[in-house]
Amino acid sequence: MFSIRYAIRPSRPEAHLFEARCTVSRPDPDGQRFFLPTWIPGSYMIREFARHIVSIRAEAGGRQIAIQKRDKQTWQAAAVPEGAALTVIYEVYAWDLSVRAAHLDQTHGFFNGTSVFLAAEGQTNTPCLVEIQPPALPCGQGWRVATTLPCAKGEAGAARAWGFGLYRADDYFDLIDHPVEMGEFSLGHFEAGGARHSVAISGRHDCDMERLCADLARICQRHIDLFGAPPPMRHYLFLMRAVDEGYGGLEHRASTALIVRRDHLPHRGMKEASDGYMACLGLCSHEYFHLWNVKRIRPAVFDPPDFSRENHTRLLWAFEGFTSYYDDLALVRSGAIGMGGYLGLLGKTISSVLQAPGRFRQSVGQSSFDAWTHYYRQDENSPNTIVSYYTKGALIALALDLRLRLDSAGARGLDDVMRALWRRYGLTGEGVPEEGVFDAVMDIGGSKLARWLRKVAEGTDDLPLAKWLKPFGVRCQIEAARAALSLGIRLEKGKAARIATAYDGGAAQKAGLSAGDTLIALDSLRVDADSLPKMLERRRSGEQVEIHAFRRDELMRFELELAPAPLDTAKLSLDTKPGKAAKVLRDGWLGNAVEKC
Repeated sequence: MFSIRYAIRPSRPEAHLFEARCTVSRPDPDGQRFFLPTWIPGSYMIREFARHIVSIRAEAGGRQIAIQKRDKQTWQAAAVPEGAALTVIYEVYAWDLSVRAAHLDQTHGFFNGTSVFLAAEGQTNTPCLVEIQPPALPCGQGWRVATTLPCAKGEAGAARAWGFGLYRADDYFDLIDHPVEMGEFSLGHFEAGGARHSVAISGRHDCDMERLCADLARICQRHIDLFGAPPPMRHYLFLMRAVDEGYGGLEHRASTALIVRRDHLPHRGMKEASDGYMACLGLCSHEYFHLWNVKRIRPAVFDPPDFSRENHTRLLWAFEGFTSYYDDLALVRSGAIGMGGYLGLLGKTISSVLQAPGRFRQSVGQSSFDAWTHYYRQDENSPNTIVSYYTKGALIALALDLRLRLDSAGARGLDDVMRALWRRYGLTGEGVPEEGVFDAVMDIGGSKLARWLRKVAEGTDDLPLAKWLKPFGVRCQIEAARAALSLGIRLEKGKAARIATAYDGGAAQKAGLSAGDTLIALDSLRVDADSLPKMLERRRSGEQVEIHAFRRDELMRFELELAPAPLDTAKLSLDTKPGKAAKVLRDGWLGNAVEKC
């Protein structure tokens, strides 16, 4: 049954090296070709994982077989005698502490299949076995395995739950969609929608696992209720790596890999949810919603994905942006946070879009298409040229939800669109064509609304959110983030006043200041990142100032005219005297959320 077998072990944790093997029982008689993906689903950037393969060899019947590299990601082995199995043995360097690739040291190991498992060309639809092996003692003492790969029951050496041994996958695409964590980790469990859910946290932490699981159970249940039980998997796993600094997540078919700050995890005795904990729950909620939106309701261009090149779609704003809308929405609908907390998060999302001049240059459709070369390859000028399909996509989702509810007196909303997409594409396995989202909106809200959505997705105008929030008893006020005047710059983190971005049309850019310049004096007084805002508070709009700055090692002088701080910060609040109709609309939208901060 299994003509493809893999094995992987931490061969040299101190050198961050995994040894992997791929055995093909029926190789191509003309010489079997192998390839490694250049990107990982959910992260739209060519990452060239093959560059981490540091050695490779092949053997058959106990003798060495020639194997040559054909291009940046492909190898071809020589033909082997008829009936002989071919095994490729290779080492993978793993020192990328992220959710995208692989990481290994003496404390733990983590990998995504796209980083470590070669695909046998022409046999990617073949069921396969993978043996996950422990490192040599004493390094692996007490290590366990956390993955949603199913154990290979009935096979000799089959793994038991949380253990090393044999696992199975339906095909290569299934194999690479189940990340693996090995090492010592904390485990928590809960049930939602009749399915088992687990949380595995590696890294040092003091997490209140009981509270985390209780909050995640409510959030997951809320997502399940939207699409309908049971959820599309039997067991779901949150793989968390606790670190000092870091944030990120990547969705998979039955799990998610997460990087979280340890001080963002809940601790025993914590009463109100901190901003950090809300961010952590929002990240978990985001990746869990991807169970439906992206993993099963997925763009047709990813069905199946071509791992040798970019796979372009103009719909990432609907897949990532809609998910970004629902991640925080589920927090308030589930009761994990109050209405005030949700409005604060929504205000931050609106502000992040308003503070990016690039929104006037790029539509979310173009941003989606160019994700491979622009969004994931940002530089110092990116805020001036791109818009985030995550954040503006979330605002489009909000606007679409509000308009659907207003037009139907609360009878319909974006939930109905998502359920329609689930029935049409998620349950059938058919990929969503480029017009699929607009067609679903037309079915639920009519052709006029679908035309509006097309215009918004390919346009660069700001959305009149304040107008559409008002009937829900929510006020949206746009104001300046601070009282101080503006130089039109964003500074890098740190004590020095080093420019990260000079915004288009800002005072600094007009005067010739650029990203990378370090401001050292304003009107002959020394400045740094802390003192600069305080000095600007004492100035008036239109006032001329002199700035000295270092560009590389050259001291330069600039004269510029101060401008008022831009109106780019959203403050959302509840109407103190909403009418009955507003309360009905708001309750339908937010799910009877409590009015607390």
